Amino acid sequence: MYIDVILLVVLLLLVVMFFKRFSSFVLALGIIETFLRIVSFIKNNIPVTDIAVILNKYIPDNIFAIIDSYTRGLFNTCLKWAFVILMCCFLFYITKIFIKKKKI
Repeated sequence: MYIDVILLVVLLLLVVMFFKRFSSFVLALGIIETFLRIVSFIKNNIPVTDIAVILNKYIPDNIFAIIDSYTRGLFNTCLKWAFVILMCCFLFYITKIFIKKKKI
């Protein structure tokens, strides 16, 4: 029922407890969002319907879908804007890492 929210919060709390940096939290959130979007693409384009049904039941499409599932109204809007701000921070950190990297 609330397994997606519980799992998301536990993962983010583990990242905060182990790494203790804001950038680690933002990068973990970006990794989770990217993973959810990849799984969403796979479940929408997979020909095996049994697997797609299981993925649709237990794995949300993205973090916006999780926010929409459990909140309404002004709190929903505030959480979405907070998420967008965190994704802007994610973009900043990824760009910074890309620029610092001399060669791949």
